Amino acid sequence: MKNWKNWSAVKERDPSIKGWFPMYNLTLVGLVSLNDPPRVGVDLAVEKCRHAGIKVIMVTGDQPPTAAAIAHKVNIITKPELEYFTLIEQGLSPEDAWEKAHAIVIHGDLLAEKHANEDNIDDRDPEKGRFLTEWISKPEVVFARTTPSQKLLIVNACQRAGYVVAVTGDGVNDSPAIK
Repeated sequence: MKNWKNWSAVKERDPSIKGWFPMYNLTLVGLVSLNDPPRVGVDLAVEKCRHAGIKVIMVTGDQPPTAAAIAHKVNIITKPELEYFTLIEQGLSPEDAWEKAHAIVIHGDLLAEKHANEDNIDDRDPEKGRFLTEWISKPEVVFARTTPSQKLLIVNACQRAGYVVAVTGDGVNDSPAIK
């Protein structure tokens, strides 16, 4: 949609135009806005945890931009301009972005892809899951679009990294990780 102006006048389907759909003879029939704000006091609770030396990692089913915005609202991400993928979008190399990044927002699809690539690695091999250990080593971490099994995978990775882990959640999707 970012480049819709480039193809808004196109009247015939052109397979070379990514994301094209007809943009003519349309009528706006309505507009809906939704807002699901964080619970009151979450930002203060996160700050108290931070002052107590507790690292808060957010694991959610929301889309990455939504997750990042909420994480910023509740003080989980304090410097959104220093988020890894944001730095890459600004033109930094992955290596430079990693060095400069203070936060990272990981999409569940990337987690699934990396995890699937390690299926043939023995569970006792210290290299298995290293990518996840590196991600959680960043000061501010958010996982977005995650599944219940991925939440459990993240909890297990935190425990293997030596963290004492507590999990909160408000739905059945959180129960495997809470257990």
